[in-house]
Amino acid sequence: MRQWLGSIAFTLYLFLSVPVWAPVVLLSAPFPHRVSYRLVERWVNGILFMLRTLCRLDYVVEGTENLGNENTVVLMKHSSSWETISQFRLFPKQTWVLKRELLWLPFFGWVLPLLKPIAINRGGGRVAVQQVVDQGLERLAEGFWVVIFPEGTRVPFGQTRRFGISGALLAVAAGKPVIPVAHDAGYFWPRRGWYKRAGTIRVRIGPAIPTAGRDAREVAADAQQWIEQALADLRHDAPESKAPLPGRQAQT
Repeated sequence: MRQWLGSIAFTLYLFLSVPVWAPVVLLSAPFPHRVSYRLVERWVNGILFMLRTLCRLDYVVEGTENLGNENTVVLMKHSSSWETISQFRLFPKQTWVLKRELLWLPFFGWVLPLLKPIAINRGGGRVAVQQVVDQGLERLAEGFWVVIFPEGTRVPFGQTRRFGISGALLAVAAGKPVIPVAHDAGYFWPRRGWYKRAGTIRVRIGPAIPTAGRDAREVAADAQQWIEQALADLRHDAPESKAPLPGRQAQT
């Protein structure tokens, strides 16, 4: 019961904090990008603090030495809302590829343009892919790390889908390596769920995957292989993660 109450309280806090913080960030629009970015970082810090306090859910990061000192392209597993928030704390100054519909959301969507995202029409096919490459090159030249969810949408923990190649194409075009990132956030904070499990989310940052002289499909395949193997290791290290959520039946 305690975990349910904490989960509900946290979710309400998350939703209500957006219309409170959004006007504050919008007031920073006339100032340099770093001002808006730092304000959003403060909001993220508050969210993660409340997640620890109310849900007893924290995180650890492994492999930070693999990030290096030069900005590049990150391909990250997407199974939860957690990584869309916590990525501010995981990587240096960054931007993201996201679906353009998010820009239409009240408050949240109004703030996003200040953070210079790459907003695409997911049904745009080659046009969307080219947009990722063109705008991604601009963001990399500005010193941003570009974070991409190559599956394109949240995938339930323990499942996978084919990786798109836009992130790999961007890395190849920029002559930069790809950094693969796996995590088990989807187990603790599942998609479309209010309940948050107590525990520690593990984030594993992989070694850089070279792209020089390589086909983008091969790069994407290497990233997916590393991420899925890392996820398998994380599940093996924590076999209790196979347990169903309270009130749900285990899927077979």
